[in-house]
Amino acid sequence: LSAPEGVSLLVPQPNINATVAQNILLSVEYSCRGIATIEWKHVSSWGTTKIAEWKSGNYVNISTVYKDRVTTFENGSIQLRNVGMRDAGYYFITVTEEYGTNTYGTIIVNVYEIIYEDLHFVAVVFAFLAAVSAILICFMWLCNKSLHLFQKKTTHKLTASTTEEIELETIEC
Repeated sequence: LSAPEGVSLLVPQPNINATVAQNILLSVEYSCRGIATIEWKHVSSWGTTKIAEWKSGNYVNISTVYKDRVTTFENGSIQLRNVGMRDAGYYFITVTEEYGTNTYGTIIVNVYEIIYEDLHFVAVVFAFLAAVSAILICFMWLCNKSLHLFQKKTTHKLTASTTEEIELETIEC
């Protein structure tokens, strides 16, 4: 964007996708003839927050909410460290030339949660269920073997006792 008075602002990446706890660079490039004042604001469903304001080559005023998380650069860019879900939204930059001419830019930031914790939980539950089912299968196999051995012994004893009875009966006759 360029104004006739010579203020220009370039936003090379107007959409940024980030994950929670990532560092992002809100990159811009401005130029003007005189000294410029750069101002960054964040607008989301939680409200509007002023992030930082500074004059080129002069003071930097960073909001207390962002004090430990924002780094400013001379070209107008800012780096936001350790983003969270509340950092999603619109970032507006205003470059004001000392004679009062403004130019504006916008960057949309989408922040996504990492689902590795959920996948980790599912993997642990799956491993636990697999271990329990393996133990149950072994237990059932042992029960089955024990049942077959018990049936074999019972059948063997039964046939032995009936044979003795038959022999005893034949002797008594």
